[in-house]
Amino acid sequence: QVQLVESGGGLVQAGGSLRLSCAVPGTTASVGTTAWYRQAPGKQRELVAQITSGGSTIYADSVKGRFTISRNNTKITVDLQMSSLTPEDTAVYYCNANIGNTKFGWTNYWGHGTQVTVSS
Repeated sequence: QVQLVESGGGLVQAGGSLRLSCAVPGTTASVGTTAWYRQAPGKQRELVAQITSGGSTIYADSVKGRFTISRNNTKITVDLQMSSLTPEDTAVYYCNANIGNTKFGWTNYWGHGTQVTVSS
């Protein structure tokens, strides 16, 4: 059973910062693109940021300039540094990873989610 372990959520005031971390089981060769998604109450889950094994990144327009995704390819952890938080960033944040290889294929996995609440 592959399990992504998230940590770092919590309650923060508007304008503050939080850092989320996700531990992904595997190696540099077996862990492909990783990402953070979020789901606010009553809304669909949306991509926040993703990073490939080579370090290429994509960000949602709503978080550009405020959030930074990074990846440690030795321990295979994926962090999301969040700054200048607003109440609109309140959501459950989910880690996502593709694990496998080019020969046998890739499987997509989700973490259980970590709550981020930004108070005004």
